Order: sequence, then structure tokens, then C-alpha cells
Amino acid sequence: MSGEPRPRRRGIYLLPNLFTTAGLFAGFYAIVAAMNGRFGAAGVAVFVALLMDGLDGRIARLTNTQSDFGKEYDSLSDMVAFGLAPALVVYQWALVHLGKIGWLGAFLFTSAAALRLARFNVRQATSERRYFQGLASPAAAAVVVGLVWVGDAYGWQPTGALAVVAWTVTVACAWLMVSSIRYRSFKDLDLKGRVPFVAVLAVVLLFVLISVDPPRVLFLLFAGYALSGPVMAVARWRRLHRAASLDRPPEGR
Repeated sequence: MSGEPRPRRRGIYLLPNLFTTAGLFAGFYAIVAAMNGRFGAAGVAVFVALLMDGLDGRIARLTNTQSDFGKEYDSLSDMVAFGLAPALVVYQWALVHLGKIGWLGAFLFTSAAALRLARFNVRQATSERRYFQGLASPAAAAVVVGLVWVGDAYGWQPTGALAVVAWTVTVACAWLMVSSIRYRSFKDLDLKGRVPFVAVLAVVLLFVLISVDPPRVLFLLFAGYALSGPVMAVARWRRLHRAASLDRPPEGR
């Protein structure tokens, strides 16, 4: 049947796995950079890993080189780049000053990323394409490491209240990853179709903004995306509650 999904191939293809390896290397480099106190470089490395993660799957689909090996390799690479690396980066930057509660918060983020990736792999065939269940681990990593990158760029001292803020952001992102809150996946965007001129202008302006202040703009973008899930969930609940109250018959009849 033409509507049935094609079975994945068992071979190993070089091109998409090169991008996956680049993402894995960037995640590992972020850990090494954080251990040496180079938090700006660690932030850049995680965002490079995020870019590589977005490219490897698309390249595999464009070149028809999807495989079971590539799927598993990509998942393991994501665990390092978006589960382990962000937790260790934020721990070295701020959470280390909180003692035991600090490394427990970092571990909570790592374990949540592992659970999120496992759930995604299990439900990938049956999940709705337009939405993710829970915050995707790359986006969660971008929020956590983006905060570190901004703090390092502006010379913030990651002690006291700022360490508590970093811990709160880390734990909140961990909870969002394992939650059932829906997030737009943007996988339904048609990159091959025609778009209005305003859309092209918006993309150009976005690149200009990022080039002006990369850490702050990228952090705000991904923080806004992370907050969009709870905001839409509350709006959806209020809409359903209002509809239910309108359908309920008036009292006394």
C-alpha cells in the first residue's frame, strides 16, 4: 500500500551521520569548555549541536538515506548534546554554588532529557506530526545554556540569587520535557512552497537581530518557545471551560 510508511534501511550512510557526529562533538566540546571555565564557548557549542541536529534528519530525508542505525545514533548524540552537556555546563557555571541541591537539579535535567528522548522514540510512529508532547530536549538545552551564555557575556556573577534562578530554570525545563504539554513542532512547514515577501523579510530581520546580540536574542527566542506551551495549554483549558459552561443548562430549570 502506498500509504504505509517505508521500512527503514539497515545500512550505514556517511552523509547524515557526519552531521550527527558533528553534533555529538559539539556537545562533548561544550562539556570540556565548561570544565575549563569557557562558558561562552560552551554556549556556542550547544547551539552548533542544535543546528547539526536540525540538519542531519532533513539531509537523510532529502537524500533518502534514513536508517535504523542513523535513528539510534541520533538519539544517543542528542542525549549527550542536549541532556548531559547542558546539565554539566549550568552546574559548572552556577549550580555548583548550591551544593547538593545544585547537582541534584542538574541530574534532574539529564534524567528528564533521557525520559523525553525515550518517550519520543517509542511514540514517534503514532504521535501527531504538528505537535510535540513535552518540550523537546534541544529547545530545553537552548534555554538552559542560553542563560549561561547570556550571563557569561554580560559578566554576571552566578552566585546567590542568580544561582537560584539558574536552578529554577533548569528544573522548570526538566519538568516541561516530561510533561504532557503540547508544543508546535513546525514539521508541517512547507519549505519548498511559495511564501509572501513579508516572510522573507522577517527571516532577514531575525538574522540581523541574532547577529547584533546572539546570546540574548537566542535565549529570548527559545525561552519564549518554552513558555508558549504552558500559555497555549492555559488558553486551551479556558476555552474548553467556557464552552462547557455555555453548554451547561441554567440552574433552577
